[in-house]
Amino acid sequence: MTRFVGKRVLITGATTGIGLAGARRIADEGGELVLTGTDPQRLTALRQAIPAAQVLADDAADPRTGEALADAVAEGGLDGLWLNAGYADTGDVAELDAEFFDRMMRVNVRGPALQLARLSAHLNEGASVVVTSSTSTYEGSPVATVYAATKGALVAMARGWASALADRGIRVNTLVPGAIDTNFRAFMPDRTRENFEHDVLSRVPLHRIGTPEEAAAIALFLLSDDATYVTAAQYAVDGGLTRR
Repeated sequence: MTRFVGKRVLITGATTGIGLAGARRIADEGGELVLTGTDPQRLTALRQAIPAAQVLADDAADPRTGEALADAVAEGGLDGLWLNAGYADTGDVAELDAEFFDRMMRVNVRGPALQLARLSAHLNEGASVVVTSSTSTYEGSPVATVYAATKGALVAMARGWASALADRGIRVNTLVPGAIDTNFRAFMPDRTRENFEHDVLSRVPLHRIGTPEEAAAIALFLLSDDATYVTAAQYAVDGGLTRR
């Protein structure tokens, strides 16, 4: 396929998981890539894996994140923007403290908001924006309340962005992954992770965890010209978990 020939796409959080799977496929389909991450070793591996890509160190928690990315794409603009960077953490409701709350909000909510704000002027007419949310927004987990709130905020912002950018023909849609086989839950102790995944799988009609490639395929559909009449939509990639 050659859906991305002549198109320039920026993906935040592209060093692992869904973002990396999407970056590989866009490269295979002829696209020009600008990719971000925070971990130096993973950034080095990303440069080796996709040599033609422009790879940038960028921390979504930094209040200057949008400015740095805008400078990098000022010449030529963007045809696609995938706001994918984020992280998850869990904790009991009674143990919540300000630092836990504030850091997750900085990375998962403020970061994408500032990135979109600064990059919006560099989105070419007819460009596509994809925002990565999570089925945690709808699951009601007792230990993921803050994470779910951050991902719910992204859904709300994406709907507003879709309205704000529609006059320029720019589409904004939300990817809502469920249980995907990435390192996203690596922060959990082994037993906790096993229990979590067992609980999720017991509620997934397809009875399996999805792959990064399966989730990335939907993001790429939304980024491509195959979805030119799709905006302000949510696409769940969750094996039927949320029945959305």
